[in-house]
Amino acid sequence: MSAKPEHYDVIRKPIITEKSTMVSENGAVVFEVAIDAAKPQIKEAVEALFGVKVKAVNTTITKGKVKRFRGMLGKRKDVKKAYVTLEEGNTIDVSTGL
Repeated sequence: MSAKPEHYDVIRKPIITEKSTMVSENGAVVFEVAIDAAKPQIKEAVEALFGVKVKAVNTTITKGKVKRFRGMLGKRKDVKKAYVTLEEGNTIDVSTGL
């Protein structure tokens, strides 16, 4: 499978936080994905881009906060995260980049 340009549209960036580091010990990786991406699309994109076998994909949508900037109210964008569980023996090193 070769990486198509739309795979890069589905997967925005890896999320490197304390929680994502904890789940990486169990063979999972966390990505920020497009808000309209479906689980099969995410699975296909990760398998094509990184050459690994995906066991499961779980997603969450974090609603954007309302914040104040220079006295004006603004809203941050909603973010969709994908927790991608890999098959045994597969790894992705997100600290190096694509």
